[in-house]
Amino acid sequence: MVTLRDVARAAGVSLATASRALSDAPHVSPANREQVALAAASLGYRPHPAARALTTGSTGTLGLVVPDLANPFFAAVAKGVQARAHETGRDVLVADTDEDVTAEPDIITRLGDRVDGLVLCSPRLPAEALGALLAAPAADGRVALVNRETPFAPSVSFDLSDGVRQAVDHLRALGHTTVAYVGGPAGSWSDGERRQALAEVAVVDLGSFRPTHGGGVQAADLALAAGATAVLCFNDLVALGVLARLHARGVATPADVSVVGFDDVPAASLVTPALTTVAVPLARAGREAVDLLAGAARGGDVVPERRRLPVELVVRASTAPRDPRLADTTPGSSATAPATSPATIPRTADPEVVIR
Repeated sequence: MVTLRDVARAAGVSLATASRALSDAPHVSPANREQVALAAASLGYRPHPAARALTTGSTGTLGLVVPDLANPFFAAVAKGVQARAHETGRDVLVADTDEDVTAEPDIITRLGDRVDGLVLCSPRLPAEALGALLAAPAADGRVALVNRETPFAPSVSFDLSDGVRQAVDHLRALGHTTVAYVGGPAGSWSDGERRQALAEVAVVDLGSFRPTHGGGVQAADLALAAGATAVLCFNDLVALGVLARLHARGVATPADVSVVGFDDVPAASLVTPALTTVAVPLARAGREAVDLLAGAARGGDVVPERRRLPVELVVRASTAPRDPRLADTTPGSSATAPATSPATIPRTADPEVVIR
C-alpha cells in the first residue's frame, strides 16, 4: 500500500509539505505542489478517507438512505446516485431502513455524521418530524430528497399526478368504467400525490396496502369483489401481485381485467402478460439528487430547489379494450352473480396480513 511518506520521498520533499500539497493548503510553492502531484499519480496514491477528513474537513463520501433496497425502485435510484458520485470522485454509503419509520431518524443522524451529504429517498417520516430533522443547523445544505418534497431541503420528484391522469385516460379510452386503485402505505407522500389526482376522476379506492407483491395479491380479491374491470396499482410490485392472484383465480388479463402499474421496473416487461405501467426516470432522479447536493447550501432565505421529472405511460399487453358483452358480468364469477357495489367494498387502512 502506497503511503504519504512514499509520495514525499518520491517528490523529494518533507512529509509535511507533501501533506499540504495534496490538501491544497497554502504556503506550498507551485513547483513543489506539481512535483507532489506527479509523484502521487505515478505511485497510484489515494488518501485515506479518515486522514482526508481530518485535513480537509471532507470525507469524499455521500450517504443514501432508502426504505427497502430489495425494491427495484430504490435499487434503480441507488444506481443513479452511485454513477453520479463516481463521476465526481466520491463514494456512497447506503443504509436501508427496512420500511421502519421509527428507525429512520437514528439511521439518518448516524450516517449523516460520517458523510459530506445525504440523499434521502422516499423517507417515511411524517412531514412535521422530517421538517424538524431537516431544519436542524447540522442538516443545512447537506441533504437532498428523492420522491419527497419539503420546504427544508432541495428535492427531485416526479410528475405523479400526470402519470395517474395518463393511466386513467388510457383505461377510460379502452372502455373501462369501473377502475379500482390499489394504494400504497398510508403515510406515503407519493401515494398522497396520486390520490390528489385520483380525486378528480371516478375510481374505486381499495385502500392502503404494503408496496409489495403480497400487497397486490391481497388487493386483487377486493378489486374483483368491487366488480372492477381495470386496476391501477401504486407500483409495479403491487401490480405483479395483482396479476398473480388474478391468474390463480382463473381471471384472464387483460381479457377480463386490465392492470396498470407504476415505475416501470425491469420485471414489468418480463412477465406474461407484459405490464402496462407509468415509466419513472429513477436513475436520473438519483443523479440529479447528487447534483442538488453540490449546490444545496442554503443560507439566508434561499428557497431550496425543487425538480419534478416527467413520466410516461408505457402501454404493453396487460391492458385491452373492455369487452361490452361482459358488461353485466363480474370478473371471476358466473354471469348471473351480481357485482358488489363499489360503495360496499371493504377498506383496509394498513393491512398486516400478506397472502403469498
